Amino acid sequence: MNILVAVDCSESTEKIVNKAQEMAKALSAKLWLIHVAQPEPDFVGYETGPQTVRDYVAETFHEEHSQIQEIAEKLRNQGIETTALLIQGSTAETILNEAKKLAVDMIIIGSHGRNPISELFLGSVSKGVISDANCPILIVPIR
Repeated sequence: MNILVAVDCSESTEKIVNKAQEMAKALSAKLWLIHVAQPEPDFVGYETGPQTVRDYVAETFHEEHSQIQEIAEKLRNQGIETTALLIQGSTAETILNEAKKLAVDMIIIGSHGRNPISELFLGSVSKGVISDANCPILIVPIR
């Protein structure tokens, strides 16, 4: 069994990973940790900006990559086959594309439970994944 675990490198990551660890042990599953980094500024229609902006973005990607690699290593040390992925793109779309590409049997994702007004403007990654996923999804409530 293959499980795709979407993390956002925030304080909610630990709760999502703990649930994924529990599921992986119960189902003898392989975990694919995925963190979707924000698209490059050019991708969303902005200029790349000065070197300081590019350096900041590069450092952020490096920190996020290190964080998911560290999580994957901890899981592997507990006997759970784990691969970490850092991919740049649109969050829900990228999660769905990777789920299809990896032929996962389940997606685990967190839900921040935003209020309806902010969700109207910000959207919801978990909602976007749910609407187009081809496999079961486990939503971990984050509060």
